[in-house]
Amino acid sequence: MASICEICGKGKLAGNNVSHSNRHTKRAWNPNIQQVRAVVEGSVKRLNVCTRCLRSGKVNRAIRI
Repeated sequence: MASICEICGKGKLAGNNVSHSNRHTKRAWNPNIQQVRAVVEGSVKRLNVCTRCLRSGKVNRAIRI
């Protein structure tokens, strides 16, 4: 699953782990991406959405019947 939000475009951020001895190694911060069923233009689709967009109500979740 791609680690990018299909609503806001939030993706990976890169930076460094910095140890106590000040050694730097690369690391990544991944967004919390969830695969949800959402209503898009009247039809139900699966979207990869960050939890910030889910919590703020930017996504209209589809109800399973």
